[in-house]
Amino acid sequence: MHIAEGVLSAPVLIAGAAAAAAGIAVGLKRLDESRLMTAGLVGAAFFIASLIHVPIGVSSAHLLLCGLVGVMLGVSAYPVIFTALLLQGVLFEFGGLTVLGVNTTTMGTGALAAGMLFHALVHPGVSRRRLMIAGALAGAAGVLIAALMTACALAFSSEGFVASAAALLAAHVPIMAAEAVITALVVDMIARTYPELLHLGEERPL
Repeated sequence: MHIAEGVLSAPVLIAGAAAAAAGIAVGLKRLDESRLMTAGLVGAAFFIASLIHVPIGVSSAHLLLCGLVGVMLGVSAYPVIFTALLLQGVLFEFGGLTVLGVNTTTMGTGALAAGMLFHALVHPGVSRRRLMIAGALAGAAGVLIAALMTACALAFSSEGFVASAAALLAAHVPIMAAEAVITALVVDMIARTYPELLHLGEERPL
């Protein structure tokens, strides 16, 4: 899902940077000190998962965990994802610095949408089955929204990237399925061990 340097047009880069800055500012304001450790752990999981690329046809894809990040952190996913992407760009040259804003916006928005969906579907005392379904939907939604926004960024930059945008969406269909399963299982485990981390019935992402 990382967009490389030299691909996007200047207007798209500027718009992405502005949106990322706004998301980071709001996310930091909403990030309570009691959730810093959670933010660090979730950010580390995102960092590691998105480093592992799997070949799919003529393209490749990797886990994002946007849905899980959004479920756990809501709008605070933006600064966490920004930090992870910055480290990946500096340490491993994944993505790049000029596209950091766009990549943060696409994945951060996917995370936020997933978190909002999850918390709209669950409530205190929710059944285990419903909780896992909500987690699965959030996991899939996080990838879908991020992939759609990435495809739009490519398409708006050049007509020549429309085919690439379509290929990117197709490559992430199996990732959506995988993340649906992963997020459902992780949410179920957290609900049975540390349910307070899910903030059910308390704070909504926005």
